[in-house]
Amino acid sequence: MQGIDEAKVEAWLNANIEGAQGPYTYSLIAGGRSNLTFHVSDSRGMQMVLRRPPLGHVLATAHDMAREHRIISAVGKTNVPVPQTLGVCIDDSVNGAPFYVMSYVAGIVLDSPEKGELLPEHLRTTASEHLIDVLADLHSVDIDEVGLGDLAKRDGYVERQVKRWSTQWENSKTRELPAVEEVARLLAANIPIQKDVCIAHGDFRFGNCLVDTSIGRIAGVLDWELCTLGDPLADLGYIGVYWTNPGMPNKRANDPSGHAGYPTYEHLVERYAKRTGRDVSNIGYYRAFSSFRLAVISEGVYARYLHGAMGDQNIDLAPMKLGTENLAESALAWLEGN
Repeated sequence: MQGIDEAKVEAWLNANIEGAQGPYTYSLIAGGRSNLTFHVSDSRGMQMVLRRPPLGHVLATAHDMAREHRIISAVGKTNVPVPQTLGVCIDDSVNGAPFYVMSYVAGIVLDSPEKGELLPEHLRTTASEHLIDVLADLHSVDIDEVGLGDLAKRDGYVERQVKRWSTQWENSKTRELPAVEEVARLLAANIPIQKDVCIAHGDFRFGNCLVDTSIGRIAGVLDWELCTLGDPLADLGYIGVYWTNPGMPNKRANDPSGHAGYPTYEHLVERYAKRTGRDVSNIGYYRAFSSFRLAVISEGVYARYLHGAMGDQNIDLAPMKLGTENLAESALAWLEGN
């Protein structure tokens, strides 16, 4: 299994995960185009999930397994649904890179229009509203009380992020895209005043949640690698990059919305505003900001696949390449109020 040193990982799991006993079987979980995520079963049927960085060269500040483990452990103290963390290994000699292990949570990741139809129509609004309620709950967490007050700087989030992702673009780009530079310029010239600080997930959407499709509830929020402290409206704007209103052409191939029964993005924004009391009148800026950030991330992932750092997963790279371009164009449109 590429990405797993089976003998050494087995010894570590036996010694560090309570109740686990090898030998283990490993399977790469579909999705997760940044960190590699494995489903692990022990000799007695215990199920776990192991996360590690991608293979090969990665940016120095990315893929911090101990940090991600810390965040999930802290959020696990709240009513936000996350897997239980079971252990973390920072010794590179075990598996060539740090990794952590968490509990397996049953549910379906609604990460495509086809998956969106697995949710019964009468539960689609219920699940979508619960997605927003979970986000509101995350944004209401007392960061000091759960031990994350020192996770990052508390103010200047968008300004710092625009600078960060502009630099990341220079480090990751595989070609010149003037639209990306133009979006970065416009975003930097119109930084909104940050009114609140919260745990900002950074990649919050149906595609990073496990959904119990029998009741239309979020069973677990996944993929915390981009989490930081920041402006809560960034997460809300990010959902808007993916969301497709009913009857409209699907925006993203990895989002379930757009089918009958799913509400509009405007409905979600209104629900968030009512739940939190926050002013959402400038949500268009945050959608553009999130689209820009995702364009840069998409280019970085595309570059890693291009150079073989993600292993042989037989992925068609053309849509990924085009996705970066479409995200930049969408960001420009939202900044222009279209």
